[in-house]
Amino acid sequence: MEIVNIHQAKTHLSKLIAQVEKGKPVVIGKSGKPVAKITPYIEKKVTRKPGAWKGKVWVSPNFDDEDPEINKLFYGEK
Repeated sequence: MEIVNIHQAKTHLSKLIAQVEKGKPVVIGKSGKPVAKITPYIEKKVTRKPGAWKGKVWVSPNFDDEDPEINKLFYGEK
């Protein structure tokens, strides 16, 4: 694992990212001591479970009924 100082990391960030993309992690150091590690980002896939909100959400039976006052706000006086 390569240790790169902060100045080198700022100067050669594109090259360091290319190394990380190839699977080689890079450690960034300050005064010769490691302070950060650049590793590939691996997106964790989340499996959805259908019905997770079942029984937790309530919708009024007249949910989609029109309200004259709201229609005035959107469409103006007719």
